[in-house]
Amino acid sequence: MDVLSKIVTADKLAARLDEARVFGKRVVFTNGCFDILHVGHVRYLAAAGAEGDLLVVGMNSDVSVRSIKGDKRPIVHQDQRAEVLASLACVDYVVLFDSPDPLALIQTLKPDVLVKGADWSEETIIGGEFVKTNGGSVVRMSLVPEVSTSQIIEKILKLHRQD
Repeated sequence: MDVLSKIVTADKLAARLDEARVFGKRVVFTNGCFDILHVGHVRYLAAAGAEGDLLVVGMNSDVSVRSIKGDKRPIVHQDQRAEVLASLACVDYVVLFDSPDPLALIQTLKPDVLVKGADWSEETIIGGEFVKTNGGSVVRMSLVPEVSTSQIIEKILKLHRQD
């Protein structure tokens, strides 16, 4: 599959996922900003993909990232972030969303498995109740310690201040 063809709208993706389910495929969904892709993201996404047959990544749009992280983010434009995510072998689809949280997207896509980082308690995982009510499951994944986009940005700024 061509990398760019993995980046789809929610409506197109919902239809594709319904078709995949007819063939017994389990759909896994996770989401995030993925502003500067790092090893923590890659390990997390690979582990999430192992929870089912198709991994869908809901990616916060630039508008959404700004509403969550502030005016200085994202660092990388949404089209580039989506393409990088779509290029990963473990990612089957990337879908952008503009809202601060992915609830509406989760309700549209109806994943069988919802994956979030272990830094979220199960009760606070947005969409978790919806997925469980519809017969799915919620999985909390361990994160790579001391690896985050914010830490990478801080390190770059620190290096820049030293110059």
